[in-house]
Amino acid sequence: MFEYEEKYKDCIIAGIDEAGRGPLAGPVVCACVVMPLDSEDIIEGINDSKKLTEKKREKLYDEIIEKAIDYAICEVDEKTIDEINILNATKLGMKNCIESLSIKPEIVLIDAVSIDTSIKQENIIHGDALSYSIAAASILAKVYRDRKMKEYDKIYPEYAFAKHKGYGTKQHIELLKKYGACPIHRKTFIKHFV
Repeated sequence: MFEYEEKYKDCIIAGIDEAGRGPLAGPVVCACVVMPLDSEDIIEGINDSKKLTEKKREKLYDEIIEKAIDYAICEVDEKTIDEINILNATKLGMKNCIESLSIKPEIVLIDAVSIDTSIKQENIIHGDALSYSIAAASILAKVYRDRKMKEYDKIYPEYAFAKHKGYGTKQHIELLKKYGACPIHRKTFIKHFV
């Protein structure tokens, strides 16, 4: 998990990742984090958020926020996703995250995406499983987005957002066909279902 952090050990490293590129509803959430890399500050258990239980992610989220040198979490809403497409919305969220940091990183490690920034970047396929910094960002993005979808569940309870978080599960698609779209559905993602 520290190969890239070792490679850039003399630089201020920021890891960036997103959550929610695939769902039919809700925002895409991006997180950028500058983690301390001294051995005594390393948080045990940080890994690709998809490989962790929800309970473990929640615990790590709080630890990351507490220990991070700097971090930013940005969301891009479903209307913007429909206007500029999900890839551009993801890139916009990532760029906004970098610009929201109070510390300017010298290198940005990104999970598989290239973004428009003057800061040096390395795009790493499966970066959330290979870089500690990206994995930390993936946890922030995932937990933040899951919490957001649970809030939406209270506003639109008929869609069961707390359960599937907006992803295109069988249950979600059945509810979408039954009730039609709500304001947080991505119109360009659901045109085959409603």
